[in-house]
Amino acid sequence: MATVHLPSSLALVIPELPKVASVEGSTVAEVVRALDARWPGVADRVLDAGPAIRRHINVYVGGQPADLATPVPDGAVVHIIPAVAGG
Repeated sequence: MATVHLPSSLALVIPELPKVASVEGSTVAEVVRALDARWPGVADRVLDAGPAIRRHINVYVGGQPADLATPVPDGAVVHIIPAVAGG
């Protein structure tokens, strides 16, 4: 099981979404699917039609940049973070 830290910005469109969730998944793709199964709409906000992680979303597993195929070991910490832009 992975511990996933979710951005507060997702709570604006999915109000029941917690800031931290525990889900099963052996890859980032499986983790996103598990989140979406519990809180429909998560995958639409994190993935594009590729499927791929949206350009403005960063995902980290154990503090390392990740893509959908990145393994998620049991007990891993996953962060889903929107990119910050501005000047």
